[in-house]
Amino acid sequence: MTLHIDIPQETLGSILAKAFRNRSFLIGFAITVLVAATAVISYVWTPYDVTKLVISDKTLAPSAAHWFGTDHFGRDILSMIMVGARNSIAVALVAVGIGMGVGVPLGAFAAARGGFVDEALMRLNDLVFAFPALLSAIMITAIFGPGAINAIIAIGIFNIPVFARVARAGALAIWPREFILAARAAGKSKTQITIEHVLPNIATLLLVQGTIQFALGILAEAGLSYVGLGAQPPMPSWGRMLFDAQTRMVVAPWMAIFPGMAIVVTVLGLNLLGDGIADILDPKSRRQR
Repeated sequence: MTLHIDIPQETLGSILAKAFRNRSFLIGFAITVLVAATAVISYVWTPYDVTKLVISDKTLAPSAAHWFGTDHFGRDILSMIMVGARNSIAVALVAVGIGMGVGVPLGAFAAARGGFVDEALMRLNDLVFAFPALLSAIMITAIFGPGAINAIIAIGIFNIPVFARVARAGALAIWPREFILAARAAGKSKTQITIEHVLPNIATLLLVQGTIQFALGILAEAGLSYVGLGAQPPMPSWGRMLFDAQTRMVVAPWMAIFPGMAIVVTVLGLNLLGDGIADILDPKSRRQR
């Protein structure tokens, strides 16, 4: 017998109705889809070749030929932003996947076991959490060298304790409930209860946290690329574009404005999407934006 009394059974139609009434979700979803579509399109088409240097066209202002202008090597900034989008999304997505894939089982296991196991795992979790993504990337780079793969590993390691904490906190709130006691009385093991009852009841919490970490992953990737620890040239990166623009703000401010806006809009869209998902799926929420 499976009991999920904490989550009311809603039809897909009712969930969609809530989604269409929630402005945060609609705006966030639209922005996220636009950024994702831009990244996908860049695999097959960009206005210009981002690896081709045209020195005669360097630092051209935005125009009909180059909507976002060109950089100090004559590369089209719009094309670079499109290609940079797929790099940022790929790094953040895989890093969040690593964090969720390792952190959620650890947090759920700690909550299920309790006692010394819980305490030991959480202290280890705190130790890993003490090393920010940038510091982890520096240590990994010192051993293996800079690159997108190492940035993914660094951000992924940083995400593990975040998801472990969220999963543990959510699971601890579920374990004392009556339907968990009924499942234990029915002879189910802690592993069965965790998989069949606990995880489904904290799925919304994990989904919302996933969107937040995805946005933070994009910021982290941009920061690592800015200091030269992320994707390496000639692969465009939003953070690297900002680094290249910092000494040319007077002569070519568009080199910083457009990559910066790409980061801001993407992170804003993901945060609005996560906020909207929380409003729609949280049965205790009555806010309609």
